[in-house]
Amino acid sequence: MQETKVIDSIQSRTVQAETLDAIQSGDSYRHIILEYLTKQGVSENTAEYLNMFGLLLILLIAMFLLYFVIRKILVKAFSQFASASKTNFDDLLVTNKVPRNIAHIIPLLVAMEFTPIIFKDFPNFDGVIEKGLQVFAIVLTLWIVRSFLNTLKDYFKTLPRLKDKPIDSYIQVFMIFAWVAGFMSAIAIITDTPFIKFLTALGAASAVIILVFKDTILGFVASIQVSINDMVRIGDWITFEKYGADGDVTEINLATVKVQNFDKTITTIPTYALISDSFKNWRGMVNSDGRRIKRSISIKLDSVHYLTKEQLETLSGIQIINPYLKQRQADIDTYNSEYNIDKTMLLNGRNLTNLGVFRKYAQTYIEKHSAINKEMTIMVRQLAPTAQGIPIEIYAFSNDKRWANYEYIMADIFDHLIAALPYFNLELFELPSGSSFTLKP
Repeated sequence: MQETKVIDSIQSRTVQAETLDAIQSGDSYRHIILEYLTKQGVSENTAEYLNMFGLLLILLIAMFLLYFVIRKILVKAFSQFASASKTNFDDLLVTNKVPRNIAHIIPLLVAMEFTPIIFKDFPNFDGVIEKGLQVFAIVLTLWIVRSFLNTLKDYFKTLPRLKDKPIDSYIQVFMIFAWVAGFMSAIAIITDTPFIKFLTALGAASAVIILVFKDTILGFVASIQVSINDMVRIGDWITFEKYGADGDVTEINLATVKVQNFDKTITTIPTYALISDSFKNWRGMVNSDGRRIKRSISIKLDSVHYLTKEQLETLSGIQIINPYLKQRQADIDTYNSEYNIDKTMLLNGRNLTNLGVFRKYAQTYIEKHSAINKEMTIMVRQLAPTAQGIPIEIYAFSNDKRWANYEYIMADIFDHLIAALPYFNLELFELPSGSSFTLKP
């Protein structure tokens, strides 16, 4: 009697253990549909396939509902936290869909946990599905990384000290490394190759890889050099004649630099061109205290002559150079008297010329001009004579650096100087036109 009880006890424990194993392995619910279909007279083979598709459908529905609930919770939590937070970083996380991408993680883990149970009777399908889920896990990781990096990019662009830095280039470099690593990992999973062996085999093809990614590598090197050497910043005004660019830099990324020209067109320049070719960056002018005026007017050679006493008396009526003429003429008269110079001919001794007096007038006029920066170089100089006359160059800096105002200031100065030439008996050089050959009655 006691032996029978012992045997029954052992059998009961065995059944409990088998039941527990069945529950743990999923058999307790994996065959629910199978058993029902078998009882309904469906063939065993067909019942197994229908059982698999049924469980797969249940899993997909459960995953969708789980994703939907988790996404709602995460998005709502992030949105509430963002509205209460002072920084805009969390707002950008929501904008770049970081919570939505993170919400895929738990459904994916559930799928990876229950897929082996669903496809236990179909090992061929099980291997393919598991590899597919692992590849999807890599893709999901890349999505999350990309969303987070885009968030960092948008956040860094809001910081004043980083607004002019090529943030896009750095983010693109990280994304390229992430995509390459993800692609290699996916290939290693699909081919059942250990990742280390896959990298070793890939090293043999490095020459081909370098050739394929040549532009990317050059752009990456150029971005680093541009940033380290502070050659170009976002917002800089640059002139790149080779590419027809003349405007403000709006974007610097790994492959290209975008310049919005002053006619509102967009010019795209290869990033590597910034270190391989010559271009002009106007940042120094923008950061300085003035914008340079450097323009000349050409005087006809045959209009230049010595000034007589009568002409000097006439020019003395010009107020801004009256003190100069008096002092200068007194010095000349003293010199000529001291050395007994014969002034019956103007060429003898020292004399004033109408061009020299005009240069002094132009210098004084610009020095007194309200729109000219008096702390920077102011110069009126005579350049070498050419076939178009004697160039008189104005070299100064305007206080206002805005383009329209700068052009107005420069035009105002030259309008005045050109109109002043006849008072000094000087003529502006110009090529003859049709009216120059017309006979006057």
